[in-house]
Amino acid sequence: MQVSLSAPRGTVPPACPAPESRSNRSFRRLPRLLVCALLVGCPGLAMAAEFDGARLSVWWAIPFVGILMSIALIPLLAPGFWHHHFGKLSAAWALAFLLPFAALFGVDLAVENLAHALVAEYIPFILLLTALFTVAGGIHISGNLRGAPGLNTVILAIGTVLASLMGTTGASMLLIRPLIRANDNRRHQVHVVVFFIFLVSNVGGSLTPLGDPPLFLGFLKGVDFFWTLRNILPETLFMVVALLGIFYLLDSWLYRKEGVLPVDPTPDSRDIGIQGKGNFVLLGVIVGLVLMSGIWESTTAFDIYGTEAGLPGLVRDAGLIVVALVSLKITSAQVHADNQFAWGPMAEVAKLFAGIFLTIIPVIAMLRAGVDGPFGAVVSAVTRPDGQPDPAMYFWATGLLSSFLDNAPTYLVFFNTAGGDPEQLMTTLAPTLAAISIGAVFMGANSYIGNAPNLMVKAIAEDRGVKMPSFFGFMAWSTAVLIPLFLIMTVIWFR
Repeated sequence: MQVSLSAPRGTVPPACPAPESRSNRSFRRLPRLLVCALLVGCPGLAMAAEFDGARLSVWWAIPFVGILMSIALIPLLAPGFWHHHFGKLSAAWALAFLLPFAALFGVDLAVENLAHALVAEYIPFILLLTALFTVAGGIHISGNLRGAPGLNTVILAIGTVLASLMGTTGASMLLIRPLIRANDNRRHQVHVVVFFIFLVSNVGGSLTPLGDPPLFLGFLKGVDFFWTLRNILPETLFMVVALLGIFYLLDSWLYRKEGVLPVDPTPDSRDIGIQGKGNFVLLGVIVGLVLMSGIWESTTAFDIYGTEAGLPGLVRDAGLIVVALVSLKITSAQVHADNQFAWGPMAEVAKLFAGIFLTIIPVIAMLRAGVDGPFGAVVSAVTRPDGQPDPAMYFWATGLLSSFLDNAPTYLVFFNTAGGDPEQLMTTLAPTLAAISIGAVFMGANSYIGNAPNLMVKAIAEDRGVKMPSFFGFMAWSTAVLIPLFLIMTVIWFR
């Protein structure tokens, strides 16, 4: 995220208050006194024309860490509280950054950064997710097939391909119910859903910006639409082929061993149908809109509180809104009912990411300060002695954080840690950008909370009677299956 932290032209960020006599102190100055405790070297900042992340204290990262830890832990520890108050928590963490920032650096600068976060990053991000979510919710696959190893592997392969075209969330919501219906006469179904999460909800979204939110953020930052397809296709094919092979062997062994239930809850039917086919056309429109915004060059732009909004991006965003509305119009109520379509998951994502995109502003400023900034240790850990980025460290650092925090902001953090220059990252530092992209997308499969579709798939499976593993039980699966593959990838591609 490119953050404009310079003071408005003609103004100077307010200085830290000098000591005053007790009689001259007033309640009006108290917020600024308190906020100054957040800074190191505050007098130097008072004289600076620009906001320098190197002079910030790590305390400014508390709101960002707080919201990510809230997302990771509260749904597990207090699910009822989280369900009713996650929006309020997100707003509280956002205000924990914005109010001190405005008190110290001025309301104008706070508004400029708020506008940048919303206009340049958050709104395009949410509009794309909403369009994909809506279109996927308008497609329903009816009927049932026999969940034999060969068919299951084919469904997983199809879902993996679709994930890069309609997003991991869209592909997961489209195929998880048909896959569960096909296997509901099996005694062992857990492994089918687990590998579905590995492949369709995560790894499959690695080849285009439509596939997974981290890659769309990279696209918004200037990474070419087809860059990931050209640069991480070998790694993706390795993971997909390896996971499909492991699944087929495991499913074949269990299928021969277990038999089937005496009565099939949903008997096999050859009348397989797809309702809502018009939404496939809308999916193509979404792809076209995103491609258009990356190819079309226009000098027409609008200034929104210091943030430049280009005409291609505005046309793309308006088009995505139209696509979502058309999908709602042409999709029958029965299709939405069969898909159990509801806005709850999308509302949760929108509220949480609003807080994330705001609280990450000071974190990125500090990372951009490099080894001399408050996060110098992090920068040093992913940097070789010669000063060049270490792709292996970027892969594991991005991946491990993406396993337990949301992978979109994690990608953004390490994208900026590597310099944040898309042209350099796509060329001379291509191995580093590949490591960041792969780590964020692939290792989101390491836990239920690594990527939003993971929990959505788990909830649907449990609703259909599949006894899914606990949080740590799922991690046992990912540790046994995924970590060895990640180690092999490190040796082959990231040495």
